[in-house]
Amino acid sequence: MTLQQLKYVIEVARSRSISNAAQNLFISQPSLSNALKELEKEMGITLFQRTNKGIVITPEGSEFLGYARQVVEQAELLENRYAGNQSPQQHFAVSAQHYAFAVSAFVRLLKEYDREEYEFALRESKTYEIIDDVKNLRSEIGILYVNEFNRKVISKFLREGNLIFHELFEAKPHIFISSENPLAKKDYVTLADLNPYPYLSYEQGDYNSFYFSEEILSTLSRPKNIKVSDRATLFNLLIGLNGYTISTGVISHKLNSKDIIAVPLKVEERINVGYITHKNIAGSRLANIYIEYLKESIAEELKVL
Repeated sequence: MTLQQLKYVIEVARSRSISNAAQNLFISQPSLSNALKELEKEMGITLFQRTNKGIVITPEGSEFLGYARQVVEQAELLENRYAGNQSPQQHFAVSAQHYAFAVSAFVRLLKEYDREEYEFALRESKTYEIIDDVKNLRSEIGILYVNEFNRKVISKFLREGNLIFHELFEAKPHIFISSENPLAKKDYVTLADLNPYPYLSYEQGDYNSFYFSEEILSTLSRPKNIKVSDRATLFNLLIGLNGYTISTGVISHKLNSKDIIAVPLKVEERINVGYITHKNIAGSRLANIYIEYLKESIAEELKVL
């Protein structure tokens, strides 16, 4: 086993493609495939499985990757310390439901990460895809919510993917509406109050199950429904159509228009927001810093709320 082989494994897991990884590593595809086969034979494990959708890392491959990353990071630290090399390009990715505090923490990470080269990703995505991204190591952290309704189903998918849910906070449901909406003057709203207004929710694609909905109370029937795919469109429709959506009430006015406000929704539901990580992968330095910024961003917004 060589350090180069470990770097190959890391790049293939990141790219999810032998051909793309080979291009990024500036080697031929056969050379990369042979190096991986030799490593698998030496270790007595299968690191990757090939599917129609690309390369999928195996459970034992996930565990191996965690150790490989630690070894490569330590080797790079040694090189930087004693060989005078510049810091290597860093990679970090987060997949999240549409939460402003996730973006705030990401912005802070980028502002304080003083490097000339890096490759970061923030994916505001569908619930199933968030779980799949962390399971297959496309993202190191996933951010989503659970409650009494979806907990059993979400927990099943997390368990099967060797993922762990870490709770960040519990929230009482709120609606997001335009500051010009007639409901904006209320101290709280009821479900009956919402009937005249369009209900906005995020589409979930092929996994359009109530259990994967980003909004609680997804099984309720509503006379006016609009599906959207991104937060900017949702906010524009909240303002343009006097629509509403249901969320935690935590909103960052540093990043979002002050034309959007949160009003408490009078229901007995609770929302538990947290982040998921892979059980077999030790968190990177960037991941640990991002989580701290995430907690601080949430604390700041909860004070306002």
